[in-house]
Amino acid sequence: MNFKEKIRVIPDFPSPGIRFKDITTLLKDGPAFHAAIAEFTKFAEERKADLIAGPESRGFVLAAPMAFAMQKGFIPVRKPGKLPHETISVDYSLEYGKDSLEIHTDAIQPGQRVIIADDLLATGGTIGSTIQLVEKLGGIVVGVCFLTELTYLNGREKLQGYDVFSLIQY
Repeated sequence: MNFKEKIRVIPDFPSPGIRFKDITTLLKDGPAFHAAIAEFTKFAEERKADLIAGPESRGFVLAAPMAFAMQKGFIPVRKPGKLPHETISVDYSLEYGKDSLEIHTDAIQPGQRVIIADDLLATGGTIGSTIQLVEKLGGIVVGVCFLTELTYLNGREKLQGYDVFSLIQY
């Protein structure tokens, strides 16, 4: 399947000069969404993942069905103040400012093998922070997977030493 054909490109969103890659067109196409999750699941199964983590919010859309298909646990990584139990957090820089992510302190046991799934690899800030959170809890990141990758932003360079898979590259 040509997954790139399923992505709508919106010019000048959210600001002039940006060509936004809208994944909602792929998500609403049942067979395409199923095929994408199947590709991610195969990647995770080959790495013998124990858990699937996904950063808020579009990472949830990919990681949760992967975990369900594999009968593995899903770990949400959220913005501050959204998780009800004790958390740890990591701050990171964005192109336009700073942000933070949190995870429950009991989400991952030391030595558990974790795949992280998200919609987009751009500069690597969100995924890098998610990796830090998993590793702070003693988890082993055995792979990271993305629906789309903006290769011209060089986010993959920040993921040296990690197994990276992207379904679509721009």
